[in-house]
Amino acid sequence: MEGTAGAGNTAGTAGTGSAPGTAGTASTARTAGAAGAVGRDSAPGTGTASTGSRFAVLGPIRAWRGTEPLASGSPQQRALLAALLLRDGRTATAPELIDAIWGEDPPPQALATIRTYASRLRKILDPGLLVSESGGYAIRLGTLAALDLGVARSLAGDAETARAGGDRSTARTLLGRALQLWDGEPLAGVPGPYAETERTRLSEWRLTLLENRLDLDLETGQHAEAVSELTALTAAHPLRERLRELLMLALYRSGRQAEALAVYADTRRLLADELGVDPGPELAALQQRILRGDAELARSAEPAPAAAPVQVRPAQLPATVSDFTGRTAFVDELSEVLSGAGAEGQVMAVSAVAGIGGVGKTTLAVHVAHAARPHFPDGQLYVDLQGTDPRPAEPAAVLGSFLRALGTPDTAIPDSAAERAALYRSTLDGRRVLVLLDNARDAAQVRPLLPGTNGCAALVTSRVRMAGLAGAHLVDLDVMSPEEALQLFTRIVGTERVGHERQAALDVVGACGFLPLAIRIAASRLAARRTWTVSVLAAKLADERRRLDELQAGDLAVKATFELGYGQLEPAQQRAFRLLGLADGPDISLRAAAAVLDLPEYEAEDLLETLVDCSLLESAAPGRYRFHDLVRLYARACAERDEQPPAERDSALSRLLDFYLATAAAVYALERPGDRLVAHLAPTRYPGLEFTDRHTALDWLYAEANPLLACVRQAAARTGAEVGALRRAADLLLAAKDLLESGANSKQYASAAESLCEAARASGDPYAEGRARTILTNVHLVAGRFTEADDEARRAGLLARGTGDALSSCWAANDRGIIALYEGRHADGERHLLEAIDAFRADGNKVGEASALCNLSRIHAALGRLSSAIELAGEGIGIYDRMGLTLRLANGRYALGIVLVQAGRPVEALDQLTAALALFHDNRQPLWEGITHYRIAEAHLAAGRATLAASHAEQAIALRVMGGEWRRACVVMVLGRALHRMGQRDRARACWMDAEIVFEQLGSSELSEVRALLASELAA
Repeated sequence: MEGTAGAGNTAGTAGTGSAPGTAGTASTARTAGAAGAVGRDSAPGTGTASTGSRFAVLGPIRAWRGTEPLASGSPQQRALLAALLLRDGRTATAPELIDAIWGEDPPPQALATIRTYASRLRKILDPGLLVSESGGYAIRLGTLAALDLGVARSLAGDAETARAGGDRSTARTLLGRALQLWDGEPLAGVPGPYAETERTRLSEWRLTLLENRLDLDLETGQHAEAVSELTALTAAHPLRERLRELLMLALYRSGRQAEALAVYADTRRLLADELGVDPGPELAALQQRILRGDAELARSAEPAPAAAPVQVRPAQLPATVSDFTGRTAFVDELSEVLSGAGAEGQVMAVSAVAGIGGVGKTTLAVHVAHAARPHFPDGQLYVDLQGTDPRPAEPAAVLGSFLRALGTPDTAIPDSAAERAALYRSTLDGRRVLVLLDNARDAAQVRPLLPGTNGCAALVTSRVRMAGLAGAHLVDLDVMSPEEALQLFTRIVGTERVGHERQAALDVVGACGFLPLAIRIAASRLAARRTWTVSVLAAKLADERRRLDELQAGDLAVKATFELGYGQLEPAQQRAFRLLGLADGPDISLRAAAAVLDLPEYEAEDLLETLVDCSLLESAAPGRYRFHDLVRLYARACAERDEQPPAERDSALSRLLDFYLATAAAVYALERPGDRLVAHLAPTRYPGLEFTDRHTALDWLYAEANPLLACVRQAAARTGAEVGALRRAADLLLAAKDLLESGANSKQYASAAESLCEAARASGDPYAEGRARTILTNVHLVAGRFTEADDEARRAGLLARGTGDALSSCWAANDRGIIALYEGRHADGERHLLEAIDAFRADGNKVGEASALCNLSRIHAALGRLSSAIELAGEGIGIYDRMGLTLRLANGRYALGIVLVQAGRPVEALDQLTAALALFHDNRQPLWEGITHYRIAEAHLAAGRATLAASHAEQAIALRVMGGEWRRACVVMVLGRALHRMGQRDRARACWMDAEIVFEQLGSSELSEVRALLASELAA
């Protein structure tokens, strides 16, 4: 029977259960609770003391004095030691000890032998520890920490107390520490009937603790992670119904209802065959609840914490302005709606504030939200939906950030927007959370982001009226009244200055059209200039009569207001304002801004901070800046009008593109030393950042993902840009390919690649188009769309040959070889990969050559040429190893592992795949981690270890980043094979039916294989 790998040393946990022979009190439990886990080679309690004898029974019998191991003697002598240790200090008589060691058939000299063993133990133990009394013996331990069982008992007791007090996270952690104390079978190798009885009791207790910890896993929302462990445990203990119940619940909460019901069917058949009984009432009731789709069943007792043991309470509201003025009626109206969230008959409160740009929608919403915080003790979420941008925020991306803010681990966040929205609503269920959705484009963008649960509320701002938002309380925000406008102006400028020039102040706010944003900018300018009077400002406004007229005509009012502030800037500030407004993206870093302005970093920072002071730029975070959307539009209008020569606009964006390309190339070179891709990138005239370690480099890449990809999209959208911009944009995507393969920014990356490819085709630049199609090939490959990938790779190869682009030519052939492998066209795959090897060698690209060799090895394995397959993979690994390429080495070991499985050498394959898994994890490649877990599952299946195969397949599924539906279906098919071998036929069939649907939709070659599996199961 397969072992339950990893089941006994799961970090974190809780649960309850009485220890066999429990004799410790609450006070002793407190003493031992901090003792910590006992490693295989260390004594129990070594974290609390370094002297005295210590013992372990939750594995082989072992003893230490301090940190020095002690010889425990022959098996019978260890049996005596175990019998004394497990009596908790009580005296054991000689007849009891003889019966414990030998049972009903003791040797003739049993009593003398007992005395000999006791004498030997007394010599190695601390003086006074082994005592003789009443014709027997006892071991008196000074603290429970001296015995690993004592530590486990105390941790379990503390866990029970924590759970009773409602602290499930702490309870789970304590139980995890208790379970870590087990080191295999208790009392391993100890003979005698007493040891056998205690071994059974200790093993049963451990299983009870494990069930309780798994129960807490589900209560804390970690159902997806628990499936793998429960799958292994149900195989090891097939008749234990509690484990089956937990597995059904974990699968159901993971959205795998068919498999959950299949577990019940498997259990019913097994119990009937083995015991002639039906499942117990608990299991039967759970099946009925699943069939009914019981909503309560899908809920965890508390949301899964990301790291902290307490519920995450986000507080994302931006700071409210200290000089908020007026809007009393609106504040009261909105506050009343929000405070009524959760009232009888109202599922949630939704208020939508609409108005022209600059009317103060965000300021009002933030002020009201802060005032309403006491009504929403479980937190407040905020997002700028960028509704006025050409590319507004995608609901799926916003849902991902909200789920993370609510404590959901990245691995638990689904891929699709619909699944994310469902998980978001489930996570908010039972909480009172306020969601502020700022700057929405339309109702369609907002709907997936609404909580939908009782007690929560949403506050939405938008330029458009949300008439299509069902049930929303709509507020149309107009400009301020003259009294409110004057009050706002006075608060910023000061009562003393305004009091002497009230009419001039009224002239100013009137010229601003009573628009809050315009008033604030004008007042801030005056407040920053102590030598000015209000009349001076009023006169300046009067001198721009045409613009003042425009100020009262809708959106033009905002532009005129900005014009006032812009006109007062110094020339260097004006230039910075204009050029920074040209860059797309949600924000910009200081270093990137310095590139746009072609200035040293310190000079750029000084200019940017003055723009922040003038309210023309916002400080998003230290070292990061962003424009209000309307200010950005105005800045671009200024650039169109004022930037001389006009070519400087293109030059600024070209420097930004150079900066991102040069820096991304530095990241790529550090991550993949020796890779020739960097040598094929377009040269840059503006430098990028340099890094000393790859972790810092990757941090930069992921932090800059959105602005970087926005830069690519902008380059694709620009018309009349300088020659080479599209080529550098394509190279930027090539250098930043980790953004695709990490899974974190895959959709945005794919969108940028598609835009770039279309722009290159339209511009008639075959070189840029060839590289763009090389990138699109990779996009489709990661997503498992092989027909589309092959089409792009074919076209990329044709274009590369026409332009002489060695990079695209090499990788097009390599990619087509991989695609042919996946599609089962092995002869085509071999031809493409041999072409790729020749091309890589001609280019001197050893890294590419190694990649193609590893891919070719898989083709040879599929064709039955196993010796050459292993030789080719080893040759590729040798190249990677010599070049010090850790990430590429992971790919090489991955390929060799697959080949070794096909060669019937699964144990060696597991060594390679396990090493690859560690490297992928270290290089932050969750996509490849998931795929490698899948390949490890295949290796375990080949080795006849079905339980371990199922466990790794479940881990691949739990990572949720496996590269599209095709790969997920492949994993599910392997999981079904493993479950079938474990006797879980109904659950296996549910997996195969799931995979069949996907393969049929994709037209995959695996469809015939999964149908054959289903047919054989039906025939059986």
